[in-house]
Amino acid sequence: MRWAAVAVAIPTIVLCFAAAYYYVVFAHLIDARLHGERDRVLPRVYARPLELRRGQSMTTHQLIDRLNDLGYAERAAVEKPGEFAIAGSAVLIRPRSPALKDKVVRVLFQKPATAGVRTASRRTPAPKAADHVERLEVGAQPSERLMLDAPVLTSLIGGEREKRRPVALSVIPARMTQAVIAIEDRRFYEHPGVDPIGIAGALISNLRGKHAYTAGASTITQQVARNVFLPKLFPGMTLQAAREKSIRRKLLEVWVSVVLTQRASKDAILEMYLNDMTLGQRGSFGIVGVAEAARLFFGKDVSNITLAEAATIAGVYQSPSALSPFNNPVRCRERRNVVLQAMVDSGFVEQAAADRAAKEPLIVVQRALESEAPYFVDYVGQTIADDYPGLTTTTNQPVEVFTTLDLHLQRLAQDAVRDGLTQVDTLLSRRRRKGRAEAALIAVDPKTGDILALVGGRSYNQSQYDRAIVSRRQPGSVFKPFVFLTAFEQAAQDGRTDVTPASITDDEPETFAFDDQTWTPENYENEYDGPITFRRALAHSRNLGTIHVAQNAGYDHVAALWKRLGVGNPPKAYPSIALGVFEATPFEIATAYTLFPNNGVIRPLRNILNVMRGGKDVTKHAAPAPRRVARPDTTFLVTNMMRSVLDGGTAAGARSAGFTLEAAGKTGTTNDLRDAWFVGFTPDLLTVVWVGFDDNQPVGLSGARAALPIWTQFMKTALAGHASVPFEAPDGISFVDIDADTGQLATPACPRVIHEAFLAGTEPAQACALHRF
Repeated sequence: MRWAAVAVAIPTIVLCFAAAYYYVVFAHLIDARLHGERDRVLPRVYARPLELRRGQSMTTHQLIDRLNDLGYAERAAVEKPGEFAIAGSAVLIRPRSPALKDKVVRVLFQKPATAGVRTASRRTPAPKAADHVERLEVGAQPSERLMLDAPVLTSLIGGEREKRRPVALSVIPARMTQAVIAIEDRRFYEHPGVDPIGIAGALISNLRGKHAYTAGASTITQQVARNVFLPKLFPGMTLQAAREKSIRRKLLEVWVSVVLTQRASKDAILEMYLNDMTLGQRGSFGIVGVAEAARLFFGKDVSNITLAEAATIAGVYQSPSALSPFNNPVRCRERRNVVLQAMVDSGFVEQAAADRAAKEPLIVVQRALESEAPYFVDYVGQTIADDYPGLTTTTNQPVEVFTTLDLHLQRLAQDAVRDGLTQVDTLLSRRRRKGRAEAALIAVDPKTGDILALVGGRSYNQSQYDRAIVSRRQPGSVFKPFVFLTAFEQAAQDGRTDVTPASITDDEPETFAFDDQTWTPENYENEYDGPITFRRALAHSRNLGTIHVAQNAGYDHVAALWKRLGVGNPPKAYPSIALGVFEATPFEIATAYTLFPNNGVIRPLRNILNVMRGGKDVTKHAAPAPRRVARPDTTFLVTNMMRSVLDGGTAAGARSAGFTLEAAGKTGTTNDLRDAWFVGFTPDLLTVVWVGFDDNQPVGLSGARAALPIWTQFMKTALAGHASVPFEAPDGISFVDIDADTGQLATPACPRVIHEAFLAGTEPAQACALHRF
């Protein structure tokens, strides 16, 4: 008996010591979590603040989309900051900004909103919609413009690629928490972390071979213990190991659940569950928490989801991959209806309400992840890792990264790329071409260098390779403006007056020799114009005409100009440099082109505005300053010439497609039609588009056919409602009417007259000899 007592006592004592040890350890972890302490910081990444202004091109639905981005809740009447309401043709907003928290902002649209449209829904088409902001009021006072919050893009987590946005339980609507409790743990507020009744019920159901939705021995508290705390307690334990079905793991889970229930309130545990549980995968990102699920499933803030949508999210908890609304919509809808019935059985909703919700179609936002700029977020993450080492590992203070991205323009860019590639797919299918072309788009504010939109490919879900930042391709004809700029710069430096936009270059076939080699370039479709003006050579992208300009200016001078820009690797001073036969990324091309709207000053691009840690600005202001690379007057000449590319040259399709604002640009098509480019800009917005194949096979389409339609759609929507702004001529520029064919002074008999720009003192002196009375 003594030996038996010892045999029982020793394991009991060891078990008690182990239980006490783990109690202390668990309690420390739980207390640290409850007090906001954590072993890593999740930087929150923000887009640009939402700006509202009178006359702004915007529909009521677009404004509601943006308020959803900001996490504003729709209410019948606005009472607290962070709420909005629909009142006829106006949207009422109670901003969160301390300066505006006691005021109501009234946004009045030109036309009344259509009655009966569900305003909280994202991208719900309506028969009629307001098309611009007619009046903006702050309090009762009219206002011209107003800044609201900055929308959250995501939280950065090094190496784990998770999308999450933790929110307080008070922000999560009751229907969401009720749906989760009804299906996952109906007695959550009654049991001590472990549910003996649930265990017994699950045991009986399993013995009978039945699997009812109520059967499940794992409570919400146990799931938090298993997924949140066990991996922290045992750093070597993977999440998969934490979920293994073993007696040791189950005992640890039960004990952590008991300790968690003693140390934390039920609401705190539920908040952890709703914020920390994985709800599937989207591309290479894990979707964590109900707030992120609401955005990626339905494009809404979690406060605005419907009963059916809340049930859908709650239903995914059981098996995120098998019940994904994207991959298995039928099973997801069936599970949603099971959750709705569970809510009825739990007394949370009436049967009639559940039946109505069960009849609703399951509609998800297929491209919600794409429109949240995942390529841009990756670029921001890399910038943080490179420029701010230790930012998130040496502190437990909150870190906020405010970026340059305009979320509205980002969505327009994504739509333009998607629609443009659909057209490219159609064209390639007619030619029986295999494979799917890719595209990249980068839009910047040329005055500041801020990246406003960035699309790195057709689909981030399918490929995370960022073609806008890292893909090096031949720029082709988009390099030609720098050839003409070199010619004007050299002429100005040498004091020559015979090199102007009206000068004549020979567009005739020729063989060029260099380094014991010969090169015989051709024009696109073998069309040659003979003697033509510089303006026409650039507008119609004449290869031979441009090469002759580069030859006269000096290939070494052309290469030196690109080197002064400081973007990418400098090309070799060969004749082929005139046709862009070297490699550059769309990012580098966009950087180089900031030279033109800034009259010779290059603006380095940036993706981050500010970095805050613990409320303090820790931004590193070490970005290269703007640099003057060329003269203002010579640069303006090239910009003015590039206007003809759209007004009557290779990009005239943009005008016929309805883009009417003052703009300049250049198409680009590389050798064998491998790459298609278009770069175009207004004084306020510069956009680069590339289309091609990742394996460098010829896409078989020119820049005008593949890239220009994407650019045109984006610029039309991005600048809708904006007034046309001319490019301002700097000092030293004069304008003279010339004949478009000869470049000489125009006479009344000249059929085509151009109001040409010249450096003062270089204007032609002879009248047109081709067209006489």
